[in-house]
Amino acid sequence: MIELQSLATSPRLQDIAYIKAQWDDVLILQTHAAIELQSDLKDSLTAADTLTPLMSQQALRASFGAFNLGLHVGDDAAQVHGHRGQLLAAINAYLKQHNRPSITRLHWLNQVHGNTVLHVDSQSLSMQASSADAMVSSAAQCGLSIMTADCVPIVLYQPKSKQIAAIHAGWQGLANGIIKVTADSFDKSAEIMAWIGACISQENYEVGSEVVDKLIAGCEHHHLLADIAPQVLKALISCPSPSQNSTSDQEVADNSHQADKYWVNLPKLASMQLAAQGIQVASDNKIPCSYTEPLFYSYRRQTHEHRPATGRMALVILRL
Repeated sequence: MIELQSLATSPRLQDIAYIKAQWDDVLILQTHAAIELQSDLKDSLTAADTLTPLMSQQALRASFGAFNLGLHVGDDAAQVHGHRGQLLAAINAYLKQHNRPSITRLHWLNQVHGNTVLHVDSQSLSMQASSADAMVSSAAQCGLSIMTADCVPIVLYQPKSKQIAAIHAGWQGLANGIIKVTADSFDKSAEIMAWIGACISQENYEVGSEVVDKLIAGCEHHHLLADIAPQVLKALISCPSPSQNSTSDQEVADNSHQADKYWVNLPKLASMQLAAQGIQVASDNKIPCSYTEPLFYSYRRQTHEHRPATGRMALVILRL
């Protein structure tokens, strides 16, 4: 977690993040790579639906961009800690402008693609991030941060209890039931709302059949979508890659390296698992594609571009 209150060199919040949602007592932010934009465009980064025309004009200048928040990707640790402190300072500067109390803590995890949920209110103060893939809190002046570079980031808010949560849901987390385990920390008799941040879209997420099989087996084993038959679920969340629709022997030979491949819709599966827990994604939630939009970090784009590493962005929920 970060305890710093301000940094002299802190950027403006709108230079490093955009606001996904704002309530009286909750603020949800999506950070990005902080690519330099034309000065007349910077102030327009306040909502997801303004991003698309901007991002097509930009290109990442380096693997880590200008605002990497991941400590585990080979970037300079001091610089990453600086970015995290700058994020907290920029958030507090924004809150001060709007006459809201400052955030005292911004929590981070060592994300491990599992299904462990951390209850941060019961944790003692530590500089060492805990290994888990979700956090829940009911504390005021608290922020929860989930890092991604294609995986599905999710935040939850329950207006009645004021409880918040942040979830890291890659394909392994979705197979291991991270959403259900997190939802079990809430009183489900009251409304719970969800937002999904930037993640890879189905059109750009090609995987082998073994990943699809593990996703379906995980959903069945953990009773995540009890009323959906495996073959029906497979059709709902995946479709064969074009190579599997080849009709000639030559086409099959030319695409043999792509055999048994599928396009998988991770945000759709996440939404289905949320709905199974009685949680609906906010109706105005827009989900930019991390792979196609250069403003965001993408592990798969890094791989396709033969880069040694890339940074991590964060979906952040703040309890005011």
